[in-house]
Amino acid sequence: MTLHAASRVHSVLDRAGSLVFPGVYDTLSAKLAERAGFELAFVSGYAVSATCIGEPDVGLLTQSEVIDRARRICGSADIPIIVDADTGYGNPLNVVRTVRELIAAGAAGCFLEDQVWPKRCGHMRGKRVVARDEYLGKIRAAVDARGDADFFLVARTDAIADGGLNEALARAEAARAAGADATFVEAPRTREELTAVGRRAPKPTVANMVEQGRTPVLSRDELAALGFQLVLYPVSGLYAAARALETVYGHLHSAGTTAGTGDLLMAFERFNDLIGVDEAYALAERYGGDS
Repeated sequence: MTLHAASRVHSVLDRAGSLVFPGVYDTLSAKLAERAGFELAFVSGYAVSATCIGEPDVGLLTQSEVIDRARRICGSADIPIIVDADTGYGNPLNVVRTVRELIAAGAAGCFLEDQVWPKRCGHMRGKRVVARDEYLGKIRAAVDARGDADFFLVARTDAIADGGLNEALARAEAARAAGADATFVEAPRTREELTAVGRRAPKPTVANMVEQGRTPVLSRDELAALGFQLVLYPVSGLYAAARALETVYGHLHSAGTTAGTGDLLMAFERFNDLIGVDEAYALAERYGGDS
């Protein structure tokens, strides 16, 4: 197995043992995740597809759109950010470019998966995966492109849906042996499959908790007991924001006012604090400018 120096994500895992972390999709959600106390966050391709182009996660989002969003998010938060790199957006040469671009953007790592392009959300139907050797070629390309950089590579496989549990676990083993830092067997369909993944997948390994998705949603403690170290909630923030917007906009349209929705609104001063208004004032004053 290719050795890789400890990264920011390794350091977080060493401190925490097992870790819950959220999906984010823009600079504001990243700031809120950091303020909530999370030590790690994940840029969800599903969420970026919805908020960047208003489309489902079915392979429409491009490499450049993901990297541009990642650069903005990584620049807005001090915690390490792992980015959903889908399939690497092509062959191993595209994987090399994707990894190098993400490192330059400040990402702390990425997920790299084995679906046939155009890929789709891991909890949608109709997924297919490429041949195992083709996938491992992409993993090796990502490992070489990373080199000694501070970049945590998570090998994701969707093979449960297109080959079964044993094939998915075999791919995870092979990807870890090829130099991936962590493994992620996507969308176990039952508690029994989830238990098998937690016990058998190379460590550290990811549990992906999608509300109303294909996988049973368990607590961090339950998942840690099964053998998972990285517990991801990729779309909880997106769904919460969408529900709040739906409620406030619906009320405003029907009532002609936001009166009565105060519990759903962040206060003006608190929001200004979140985005750093006082810091902007201070910086402007330092250089004698207006703000």
